[in-house]
Amino acid sequence: MVRKNAIRLLIAITCITLIALVASNTIINSFAVGKTFDSLSHVPKNKVGMILGTAKKIKGGGPNPYYDNRIAAIVSLYEAKKIEFILVSGDNGSIYYNEPTTIKNDLVKEGIPAEKIFLDYAGFRTLDSMVRAKEIFGLEQVTVVSQKFHNERAIYLAHKFGLRAIGFNAQDIDLESGLKVQLREYFARVKVFIDLALKTRPKFSGDEIKIE
Repeated sequence: MVRKNAIRLLIAITCITLIALVASNTIINSFAVGKTFDSLSHVPKNKVGMILGTAKKIKGGGPNPYYDNRIAAIVSLYEAKKIEFILVSGDNGSIYYNEPTTIKNDLVKEGIPAEKIFLDYAGFRTLDSMVRAKEIFGLEQVTVVSQKFHNERAIYLAHKFGLRAIGFNAQDIDLESGLKVQLREYFARVKVFIDLALKTRPKFSGDEIKIE
């Protein structure tokens, strides 16, 4: 009897998990339709483009293609005059790990004027980045730059916090190489709805910073 109950419980948990994964993915994908762009010629202009941080190197010290492709995408947006300023939002969790500063340094190397770049050191999660773009940096609309799957989630979160967002899609990597990230994204999308239900707030607040 105990074994049967355990099996039933396991089946129930599995079914609930699958339903949550499918439902959250469907809702976020559907909402983002028409709001992400692969082509510079089609993406609308915005005052600010926000690049979402990630590590520059993967474990083992090799280059992170997600990072490199996001840098290339935000630079192309700026050079095409689709944005005037860049907001870099990322993790600055320790003195040894600083996504915003690393990204800024690489953007400057690519020819972006330093005075056009603003840093959000408290973008620990996508939710934090979206809320802080609205509440700390005073944005009403923004062009988010990341891979498409990430942009879709960011756009949905932005909407829920009153920020109008579109996405410019950085080049993705092949499914085999990015399988772990893609699987993690499914659970991150479930977490979106858990955070919204719990009314989760960013880890840090702060004084308003004007981008101008």
